[in-house]
Amino acid sequence: MNRKAGMERLVAARRLAISPLVQRTDWPLLVAGVGFTLLVAALGFALAQLPGLRLAGPLACSIVLAVGYRQVAGYPEQLRGGIQFSAKRLLRAAIILYGLKLNIAVVLHQGLGLLLRDAFTIIFALGVTMLLARWLKADRSMALLLGIGTGICGAAAIAAISPIVGAEEEDTAISVGIIALLGTLFALAYTALRVVLPLTSEHYGVWVGVSLHEIAQVALAAAPAGQNALAIALLAKLGRVFLLVPVSLLAMWWMQRRASSTEQE
Repeated sequence: MNRKAGMERLVAARRLAISPLVQRTDWPLLVAGVGFTLLVAALGFALAQLPGLRLAGPLACSIVLAVGYRQVAGYPEQLRGGIQFSAKRLLRAAIILYGLKLNIAVVLHQGLGLLLRDAFTIIFALGVTMLLARWLKADRSMALLLGIGTGICGAAAIAAISPIVGAEEEDTAISVGIIALLGTLFALAYTALRVVLPLTSEHYGVWVGVSLHEIAQVALAAAPAGQNALAIALLAKLGRVFLLVPVSLLAMWWMQRRASSTEQE
């Protein structure tokens, strides 16, 4: 009897422990918010299939749609819980899974040198943008987002790092727009300059893969140079995507350390 009574008290305690969480969560609105973000993402993917928007990529199209919706209809406050859940938890999980698409065996066999180039590209892009921001006295948060977007994988990297560093929504949207525009312009410029540059298909593929932002831009610029250039370019690009995972973890650690230092002061 004592054992049964103890089990009943334990079950009751667990119910009391989780009941506030259940009460605070409006599950229908949470699901509706996730569904709203899914709808915006689906529309972004559809827009990215259009010839004029294919270079921008689905993520940039989705963010532009979301910004436009907010300017016209305002922020859907009732769906905030689901939207924040998508922006934080689902996005982080998606970025990790996206990076794991890279075949590690192929990288170790063919592309370890590309990973080193990718790491150098990320460090160089971050260093240059932060130095320019300090020299020009520009906003450091936006400079960090631009450096991340330039060095890693464009809009996806900006969207992943933005909530980690607590960037403003306006800074995030502006950074995504700048990166999408510059990436598209450079992809077109690479395609035009390919015929006059003294580069082999392999060297051209490496150059494209370590410098352009979106996979669609890499594919567009590298495909005219042949399958070998395209394969190397995509491998280099996916290497940068793979490095987004450790960069995100490093950003989390840096923000936690910064918060701890602020609390101690």
